[in-house]
Amino acid sequence: MTVLGQVALICAGVMSLGAAVGYARVSPDRPGTLALPRMLMAVSTTFVVLASAILTALILSHDFSNGYVYGYSDRSLPLHFLLSTFYAGQEGSFLFWILCSSLIAVVLSSYSRKRDTEREVMTVFLIVQAMLIILAIFKSPFYSIWSMHPELPVGQLPEDGHGLNPLLQNFWMAIHPPVLFVGFALMGVPFSQAIGGLWKRRPLILSEQGLGWTLLAVSVLGLGIMLGAYWAYGVLGWGGYWGWDPVENSSLVPWLTATAMIHTLVAQRRTGKYLKTNLALAIASFLFVVYSTFLTRSGILGDASVHAFTDPGATVYWLLLSILVLVAGAGVFFVVWRLGDLKGEPGHPGWLTREALLAAGAIALLLSATVIVFGTSLPIFSTTRVEPSFYDSTNLPVAIIMVLLIGISLSTQWEEQDPVFTVRRMWRPLLAAVLAMVPCVVLGMRDIATGALVFASFFAAFVNIEHGARIIVGDPLFLGGKLAHLGIAVFFLGVVGSGTYNSKQQVVMPRGTAVEALGHTLTYTGFTVTPDQKYVLDVRAERSGTSFVLHPVMFSAGDQGIMRNPDIVSHLTSDFYLSPLGLEPPEEGAAPVELTLEKGQMHDVQGVTVTFAGFMMGSHMGEGMSEQEAMAGVGASLLIQKDGQTEAIGPRLIPSADGAQHPGVPSKLLGGEVQLLTMDISMGEGPSTITIGILRPGEHAAKPDVLIGEASIKPFIGLVWAGTVLMMIGFALAIVKRWRD
Repeated sequence: MTVLGQVALICAGVMSLGAAVGYARVSPDRPGTLALPRMLMAVSTTFVVLASAILTALILSHDFSNGYVYGYSDRSLPLHFLLSTFYAGQEGSFLFWILCSSLIAVVLSSYSRKRDTEREVMTVFLIVQAMLIILAIFKSPFYSIWSMHPELPVGQLPEDGHGLNPLLQNFWMAIHPPVLFVGFALMGVPFSQAIGGLWKRRPLILSEQGLGWTLLAVSVLGLGIMLGAYWAYGVLGWGGYWGWDPVENSSLVPWLTATAMIHTLVAQRRTGKYLKTNLALAIASFLFVVYSTFLTRSGILGDASVHAFTDPGATVYWLLLSILVLVAGAGVFFVVWRLGDLKGEPGHPGWLTREALLAAGAIALLLSATVIVFGTSLPIFSTTRVEPSFYDSTNLPVAIIMVLLIGISLSTQWEEQDPVFTVRRMWRPLLAAVLAMVPCVVLGMRDIATGALVFASFFAAFVNIEHGARIIVGDPLFLGGKLAHLGIAVFFLGVVGSGTYNSKQQVVMPRGTAVEALGHTLTYTGFTVTPDQKYVLDVRAERSGTSFVLHPVMFSAGDQGIMRNPDIVSHLTSDFYLSPLGLEPPEEGAAPVELTLEKGQMHDVQGVTVTFAGFMMGSHMGEGMSEQEAMAGVGASLLIQKDGQTEAIGPRLIPSADGAQHPGVPSKLLGGEVQLLTMDISMGEGPSTITIGILRPGEHAAKPDVLIGEASIKPFIGLVWAGTVLMMIGFALAIVKRWRD
């Protein structure tokens, strides 16, 4: 089956190239000749589906004669993780991208056919698909185990596979990568519409047919990015959701450029301007998708990013670089070639028009993309690495401007209007934003830039709420843009709250000992070991009379060291986040000398007389104790006598949900510490008794295992996820409206 899979890939590549050539050779005077390229495209898609089905069958049947199956799966994986190994490695992920692209090609062909643009668009789209298939043929999942793993003895099949990376054995592995690849594949549609339109002197194809596809690509890619952010937040244990890693950045850049294109496409459809801008943005967006692939999979960022794949070999490196150069070269060539045909409507918009503000918002998005590309690409050309603070500080003013423009643009018209009239239309959201800032300032917000972003976000949110309330009684599909922009404003409020005002504290938690941290009382109660050797830690937390249990996880990931998964409890306004840092094993100690005493009985211990005088409770527990300590547990009153000296001590036994605690009490006359181990309070039948333990100097009691962790509070981080959901709902409504229109 491995050989059959490789044959299917080769056939798919040949058919895809044949379909592209067939589409390119179709004459407008002979539309009947479209039947051949359509058939070749269908055959190509069939071969891609066949190759994908073969790889899936190899994975599910645990066929370890296939090198890819051996390298990324094993027999112990549950079904959802087993299926996710399809795209866990470079070879399988290329095939999955091609599968997504092939299925999109079927839909795009039907869509373009109805609008008389099939020849132009499908030629370009299928050329791109053919390049991806050629890449997958050289970096194929259909090689034998001995070809892909030459270190193994030839002819001997292992009983089990190497297995899936422990970091990838997470629920989100089944969702995040597929969504991201669908977004990448969709970015090829506006690119094909732009290049195809330039090729056939029909540059308006993009503006007339590309907005819906661009909305779909941006929404799917954005969802994939944020699913990855949520995965990082809930699993990796470093306390954040975005680390400005080069590979994270490289997927964000095409999202920013395509989002800018959405705004300028809207402006072009209304005014006839921005023709060259939109063509350039469509080309740039897909170019950055290819650039992202190059950064991730060429091995060039192997030392700069935790997400990058290792070196795939010289052939794949040069193929990736060639595709990158071809996409960039095609874009530049066709734009320059048809530059004389690219004439939009003349005229300059007024400064206070919706057109001007949409253009300004697009510029802000492109500025952010430029900064990110610079920082991401720097490790390629030098040994310098850009710190996350660089991205934070440079993107902050851009974010302020962008969110302000969101609010102001909805209060303007497509025609020039009086500034005073514009302010009058905004006075309610402005007043609401000012009032919302009052508690922020009262609670300690002092940084001007942070305050500006919060004010702008409040303002944008209130503007969109006001406008949304006006149109909700009509067609709900018109709410798409309002909800998406509201989501962005809410998202930024969550970013500021969780990023600027989070607090954290390292805590050391001996088993059974309560520790205070960030207003919570934490008690580590032990751990359980799962069948796959993961340590599930149990930490009870109490706050304001309520309690909950956290279960962070630690496990060994082989060469990658110890993996640490946090646990999170979400409250209304914040998350309590506990990340394990280390687990110290228990220490053995000397067993104390045990002595059972009846009430009133005197007992000699190496010349020292010990008398159990009675029990103590509440405020009679002894001096030097806090009120909380005094009210906790039961103590025994002991009189210690030696050579005419007398001392009184009160060791305690403190009950708790995790078992009794036995704190030691020092005794000078005994020369050690005394613990109250057990007690038997008589109810009239026989004397009351206790058992004490005596630990001499130089000896130490056994110490329990100790969990070291980092506790943190993330204020308003729920707004990050709520903002994302609002954006996705807004995009969905906008897509439905666009397709309906």
